[in-house]
Amino acid sequence: MKKLDRFILMSFIGPFVAILAIVIFVLVLQFLWLYIDELVGKGLEFKVVLEFLMWGSCQVLPLALPLATLLSSMMTLGQMGESYELIAMKAAGVSLSRILMPLIIASGVISVIAFFIGDRLVPYSINQIYTMRDDFGRTKSEIKIPVGTFYDGIEGYILRTDDRDEESGMMHGVMVYDHSSSKGNTRLTVADSAVMKMSKDKDYLVFELYDGVNYQETNTKKYRDTTLALQKISFHRQRMIIPLENYAFHKSDSARYGEQVRSMNLHDLQHGHDSLSVLADEAHRKHVKEFSNAIQLSYRSQLDTTWRDKASSHFVFDTKKGFKGLRERKTAIDGAANAARQIESSLRNYDIDSYEYTRTLRRTDVEIWKKYAQALACFILFFIGAPLGALIRKGGLGTPAIISVLFFVLYWVVDISGTKLARDGDATAFVGTFISAFVLAPIGGLLTWQAIHDSSMFNLDGFRAGFRKIFSKVLSFFRKTRIVYMGTPEFAVAPLDALIKAGHKVVGVVTVPDKPSGRGLKMNESAVKQYAANAGLTVLQPEKLKDPEFLEKLAALKADMFVVVGFRMLPEVVWTMPKLGTFNLHAALLPQYRGAAPINWAVINGESLSGVTTFMIDKTIDTGGIILRQEVRIGEKDTAGDLHDKLMEVGSQLVLETVEGLIERNVETRVQRSFIQGSERLKPAPKLSRELCHIDWRDTTASVYNLVRGLSPYPTAFTNLVRGDESIGLKIYFGEKRSDLHGAPGEILTDGKTFFAVATADGALALTDVQLSGKKRMDIRAFLAGFRDADSWKADEGTSVAEILKARPAEEE
Repeated sequence: MKKLDRFILMSFIGPFVAILAIVIFVLVLQFLWLYIDELVGKGLEFKVVLEFLMWGSCQVLPLALPLATLLSSMMTLGQMGESYELIAMKAAGVSLSRILMPLIIASGVISVIAFFIGDRLVPYSINQIYTMRDDFGRTKSEIKIPVGTFYDGIEGYILRTDDRDEESGMMHGVMVYDHSSSKGNTRLTVADSAVMKMSKDKDYLVFELYDGVNYQETNTKKYRDTTLALQKISFHRQRMIIPLENYAFHKSDSARYGEQVRSMNLHDLQHGHDSLSVLADEAHRKHVKEFSNAIQLSYRSQLDTTWRDKASSHFVFDTKKGFKGLRERKTAIDGAANAARQIESSLRNYDIDSYEYTRTLRRTDVEIWKKYAQALACFILFFIGAPLGALIRKGGLGTPAIISVLFFVLYWVVDISGTKLARDGDATAFVGTFISAFVLAPIGGLLTWQAIHDSSMFNLDGFRAGFRKIFSKVLSFFRKTRIVYMGTPEFAVAPLDALIKAGHKVVGVVTVPDKPSGRGLKMNESAVKQYAANAGLTVLQPEKLKDPEFLEKLAALKADMFVVVGFRMLPEVVWTMPKLGTFNLHAALLPQYRGAAPINWAVINGESLSGVTTFMIDKTIDTGGIILRQEVRIGEKDTAGDLHDKLMEVGSQLVLETVEGLIERNVETRVQRSFIQGSERLKPAPKLSRELCHIDWRDTTASVYNLVRGLSPYPTAFTNLVRGDESIGLKIYFGEKRSDLHGAPGEILTDGKTFFAVATADGALALTDVQLSGKKRMDIRAFLAGFRDADSWKADEGTSVAEILKARPAEEE
């Protein structure tokens, strides 16, 4: 034997023996519970009960062996897969079919052992169980005389006691009626106290009576003397011995149930089947002969299809001919009815006689085939357990064991159903006993094929997700998850719209209060409020999130979940309300760009990749456990507005997926530091200030270009054009990098008609989309058409982004 084969076998034998012991223990407990009423109260010795349980454990072996084979093979291969031993073997060139070979041989040996156990040991154990149960039935219950009632549990005697000392066993106020002579209440013993003891062999009972009286009357009447004599004898102490029968357990010397079908081995079953078949055939021939010769069948020759006399006439029966009057006709009809009833009675008797033969033959056939089917079940279930372990790659008694047990339950249910069908005659004995093999063999073959070809058909996470999804769908029929949505800007409108269109129940919207804006100080509603009002949703606009009145209204919505997109930081009293939690949609790939302006800062820093993240809200800003992330590419010419629109669309879908995942309990959160690679530095996304929007032309062209894109269309980068004492503000929405133009930082480079560029530290930025202070937004050609002597102006110098961030370390942190 090779070392690999020995290693695999040793890995299998240990779990097999342990699981077999556990399964036998569980099944024996069930066996004990089934017969507990026959054991309790009989005063049986422990070794007798132990022997009974031993035969019970032998009886359950045909059921325990297949289950132990299934679980142990699954655990062995699963443990090897979990500890990467299977991968190592395959990497060494050993195929899974070769790995399974020693286990296949082991399961074959177990199947052979199971066959002999089912053929030899199980019938003998059933015989012993039936015998011991019969002995238990003949053993009388222990004597326990109740207080205050008459006890007739002892044959020939009736006893009563008024009180009993539980510690000493002394009984007080004792009465003993002796009915052993079957003459009524002619003998009575009354004692002040008594002690009862039973002999060791439980064949007699000893009463020690104290301070009492014996009453006895002669109940013999004679022809001339009809008087009755009463004898009264007082005593200080008296011993009364009462003989007992069947209070001790006596085991029978030989088993008495050897002729039961279940207690016969294969040889006896075959012999009994042959004998029963002969008797059944003889009974059938006898019934046919008796029925054919019955006097009621006057026309049997005409009815016999084998009759070959062509000269015989057809059978004709006419009730209107051959009778002289109504009386003769009535007599003939009554006689025919009686004959029919006699024939029916004979057929019923024949059916009753033959039923016992056919029933016993069916049961015999079932028991014969069942011995083979139970042995084959061990082999088939191995080809389910082993591939399951290799596919799932999980050992132990967790989810894989549950899956294996489900397959065993399938085998057990199908086997019981098939056996019942066969015993009832609704299916042949072969089909009924092997139907479980017909069902499980294709499953085992499929699983083995999938395992050998390294299929990933069993994904536990997928199974869990699917189950939770189905469960949530079922629950949604009874009660939909109640969602409260919190948001303010336009970015938050699309996710809210997606939730409503997907059929989710949004019971309320929380947004900022209306604020006056513009020259006329007109009250301005948030984008989320406008959408919610049009959709007919309840809107809450608290000034303070800790306001008791607001908290009361929010709690009254009875939300299961809060969804936050573009809103204020929530106090703990708010985000802890819903049972499913509160999550936020952040417009960046956390943990990068935590803060108020992640979209702008991703473009300002020249990132080529951004995205959206959903995370559970906790006490600090943007630090909760990450649920889902979705990446989005940033184009070379994308502005913050372009990225905003991309992220809004992707974020809407991500919010839907997160809501459904939380409802289905099919998501897991990950700490944000798990997404940090090596020494990667975290980049902040602080609020945008006017100082930041002021362009510093001493910076590189790329930095200025990214700053312009990152602040477009809002709040917009700007510069001041100066000439002497004059100064004009200029908002810059977009531009192009020009490496072919050079000048002092802030110098205006223009032809006065087609381009207008501002020099940077290493080139220039050609402006293409601008807005002069007090003017409309326009392209550069329209701007130059109204801006004379453009080259006489100069752009002032702002503060660089790096200097601004350096001056605000707390905000960066």
